[in-house]
Amino acid sequence: MRRVLFTALICLIALLPLSAASPDEDALYGFTAATSRTERDWENKFRAIPDAKNLRDSMQRLSARPHHVGSPYDKQNAEWILSQFKSWGLDAQIEQFDVLFPTPKERVLELTEPTHFTAKLQEPPVASDPTSNQQSEQLPTYNAYSIDGDVTGRLVYVNYGLPRDYEELDRLGISVKGAIVIARYGNSWRGIKPKVAAEHGAIGCIIYSDPRDDGYFQDDVFPAGPMRNENGVQRGSVMDMPTYPGDPTTPGVGAKGDVKRLALKDITTLTKIPTLPISYGDAKPLLAALKGPVAPESFRGALPLTYHVGPGPAKVHLKVAFNWDIKPVYDIVFKIPGSESPDQWIVRGNHHDGWVNGAEDPISGQIALLEEARALGELLKQGWKPKRTIIYCAWDGEEPMLLGSTEWAEFHADELKQHAAIYINTDGNGRGFLGVEGSHSLEKFVNSVARDITDPEKKVSVWKRSQSYRLTQGRPDDRKDARTRSDLRIGALGSGSDYTAFLDYLGIASLNVSYGGEDDSGIYHSIYDDFFWYMNFSDKDFVYGQALSQTVGTMVLRFADADVLPYDFSDFADTIHKYSDELKTLLKNKQEQVRDRNQDIDDGAYNAASDPRRPTVAPPKEEVPPFLNFAPLENAQNALDHSAQRYSKAVKAFSGATLSQQSLQSINTKLLLAERKLTNPDGLPRRPWFKHMIYAPGFYTGYGAKTLPGVREGIEEKRYQEAEKEIIRAAQALQNYAAAIDSAAADLEKAVR
Repeated sequence: MRRVLFTALICLIALLPLSAASPDEDALYGFTAATSRTERDWENKFRAIPDAKNLRDSMQRLSARPHHVGSPYDKQNAEWILSQFKSWGLDAQIEQFDVLFPTPKERVLELTEPTHFTAKLQEPPVASDPTSNQQSEQLPTYNAYSIDGDVTGRLVYVNYGLPRDYEELDRLGISVKGAIVIARYGNSWRGIKPKVAAEHGAIGCIIYSDPRDDGYFQDDVFPAGPMRNENGVQRGSVMDMPTYPGDPTTPGVGAKGDVKRLALKDITTLTKIPTLPISYGDAKPLLAALKGPVAPESFRGALPLTYHVGPGPAKVHLKVAFNWDIKPVYDIVFKIPGSESPDQWIVRGNHHDGWVNGAEDPISGQIALLEEARALGELLKQGWKPKRTIIYCAWDGEEPMLLGSTEWAEFHADELKQHAAIYINTDGNGRGFLGVEGSHSLEKFVNSVARDITDPEKKVSVWKRSQSYRLTQGRPDDRKDARTRSDLRIGALGSGSDYTAFLDYLGIASLNVSYGGEDDSGIYHSIYDDFFWYMNFSDKDFVYGQALSQTVGTMVLRFADADVLPYDFSDFADTIHKYSDELKTLLKNKQEQVRDRNQDIDDGAYNAASDPRRPTVAPPKEEVPPFLNFAPLENAQNALDHSAQRYSKAVKAFSGATLSQQSLQSINTKLLLAERKLTNPDGLPRRPWFKHMIYAPGFYTGYGAKTLPGVREGIEEKRYQEAEKEIIRAAQALQNYAAAIDSAAADLEKAVR
């Protein structure tokens, strides 16, 4: 589901300075010197196993036909993956859940004024692409979890359809009340667009792909190039995921058996207005028919026309109706029991369902998981036994809205909260640089693994290659970090893939891993995301598929076999300072902006500056945001600093010691549960499913992360009393976290005396 773009690599994995010592000179973090040597031997054996031909053959098999939820080939793929796991000696099974998955039965979009045009709403096959002609098996172009609707109204162009875009329209005196809006994909998750449109009174929403964002403005279009052609359409869910993901009829409960379900009318995560995606070929006549003010420069795409915002004279008729069916999803799961600490779990996942053939998304990640599983099977035959239990999951139903992973996590919530030490996710994979986002207690661990993986193109470590990118092409802060900080920062997780339930709902430390940045993707969620496209425009030699298997497999082995679970809290503490400083700057900037704008309104500056031929409306005056009391957060940061320093000192002393199994078990249990302290059972304001106080998808960004989300969104949305309360709740979570770290440090100090 989650689109990995080169610009997202601002969250690249943390790296050491160029002068860093070789990792072979020291024991691995969390290992004694003796166990470190054994671990390196097993990791080297593991990394020699993933094979490019196997990756290629698996992709060709899994992406041979459309395999969306409920399709025959989705089930066939699940059964084939199960058979592969079993053939490698792994104890695997399919766990089924039953979820609401709507599919379209009627789609109509037509321009009725000032001329008539009927949108094609179809992606035609391409002669050179052999699977693009599987028309009868392909899902039509649509947005899942749009409500049924039949509406006619004036058209208004709203740019990306974000709150700030509606502020621009207000300045132009444009209202969307009673209108149908057309928004372009990008700059937020797609479900935000109908959500914000409905909040402003729109009656329908059309979403199109503008060639500026993923078409000919970027590169040649498919099949001559990798980008979206004029007929390409981005399917996708528009469920209100920032409220809760997963099966919309069973929030917080696994959708299995005779579970009680919400009636369709009671589901809060469906759109409030009918919504439909279209190509830029279909969008062009609609946009060309608009008049009204010329769109602001930031609204203008790359179609050969003058962008107007409307309303009218363009008038459109939009009709969508769906089959609201319960469909099965098939999660394939295998478990390797731990030899010493079987009650501590390492969980790894990638989804196998696609919107259509899905070679890039998700099969490029699924084939890496398969090669990891095969390699683990080989190691077991050679006598390797993990200390901790390893669980691998091939999820179904991710594309509609994280269905398989969320239902599995909700169904097994009590076990996971007690046992899971880490969840490691992948989704799509490409060619280029290693990118990692996740819990910052894992930042140092991520660095340690990245130093041991060789980049297949440049034959240097992937951390050095990524560091070089930051040094030469990063922003000033990134370049400074690359030279001066021992670990560059990994990004924060929002949502958009299967880690969401593990991190945000259960409080399990999580990572999302991929390679990318050297291949453009303009076929996202279209029929052209297939084996033909991948072999021509992405990792056609599958060397980065190998690298992904090696990277994630090394993470799994290292976390499974470490004497002390390899969390580190100093980078987390530093990151919290960064987030807190951002909040203070955000508030200060909003105060200054409101003061200045109010003064300009009082002085008549907006009226004087308005062009009489293209008039704009002055914004309304606002109350200047109040000062907030950040003292609780600052006190929590201080406690966290001290506990992180204490733990770092204790774990360094451990590296040369030998601890009893009983002591290790107690310490690791405390470490495993530490991330849970960052959750609150009441969840975030207006969305109690999201319980993590440090990371969440944004209420108005969707995929994009909001850090210290209760406080940050309180400030952004002008809910200042709420922000004040959220400071206290976030601070308490950090205090609890610091206390847990202190307790683990004390046990470690006592054990190594």
